[in-house]
Amino acid sequence: MSIELKLSRANRIYRPSETLEGKIVVKSASSISHYGIRLTVSGSVSLQVRGGSAGVIESFYGVVKPISILNKSIQVRPSGKIGSGTTEILFSMILRQPGEDNLERFYETFHGANISIQYLITVDIMRGYLHKALSTTMEFIVESDKADLLERPVSPEMVIFYITQDTQRHPLLHELKSGGFRVAGKMSSQCSLSDPITGELTVEASAVPICSIDIHLLRIESVLLGEKIVTETSLIQTTQIADGDVCRNMTLPIYVILPRLLSCPTILAGPFSIEFKVSIVVSFHSELSKIHSKSDPTTPSIWMALETLPLELVRTR
Repeated sequence: MSIELKLSRANRIYRPSETLEGKIVVKSASSISHYGIRLTVSGSVSLQVRGGSAGVIESFYGVVKPISILNKSIQVRPSGKIGSGTTEILFSMILRQPGEDNLERFYETFHGANISIQYLITVDIMRGYLHKALSTTMEFIVESDKADLLERPVSPEMVIFYITQDTQRHPLLHELKSGGFRVAGKMSSQCSLSDPITGELTVEASAVPICSIDIHLLRIESVLLGEKIVTETSLIQTTQIADGDVCRNMTLPIYVILPRLLSCPTILAGPFSIEFKVSIVVSFHSELSKIHSKSDPTTPSIWMALETLPLELVRTR
């Protein structure tokens, strides 16, 4: 016997004010009795602090009590029987009733390193003490209600940046320090989740040949643990915009598509926060880079130059 959940939308994306609809598909070789079919929808923010996070002793590990967003349960069918073969049982549930007091704000679905915002739908077929209950769970994705969305910006806010040997806070190769380099450009500092991060850059001068130019998207997760705020920065994705020694004074476009589930609107809540940054990383040709080819991309090396900019992510209409 098997049980499966199928939602009405293939992408599984719903807004809090919408109705979650779908069907329960039960396949059985013979007729079975049950004591009711129950559907439960839950949502929560899971927080944790891993050993090695910034400002935390290496051996320390902390799990913070999850924040409950949603917890609803309905009976789809009372006690009865399910016939042999394939049985489809329809269901519907409104996630947030008008005027209803919610446990917490409906944050958007997000899968991070220390913070996870997840919404689950579970169906249970109770079969009494002599038989194990049949159960299955599926994740669905929550996005902000249209009423809570910002009006689409007329034009994205742009930040001008410069990358030179004098703007770097980490040691550089001697030939980079003495010969010098200059990269200038601009990038959007506020971006809609449905739009790409855009901008442009120009390599004006460089005494050392360039190997590549990459855009790193970073997430900054902060968790309140007791009286202490623990913050950890991790890499979400890397997008290469140039490979090889770039022609001088040629404008290169920046176009980065945001990853689904790994990004969400910037959140500044009491017990936690989720923020984002973008790093423009210029890698120069060096024998050392070949030896240390698997170095951590978030840690600047002596053959790299970078500029990190804040990025506010929003959901627009």
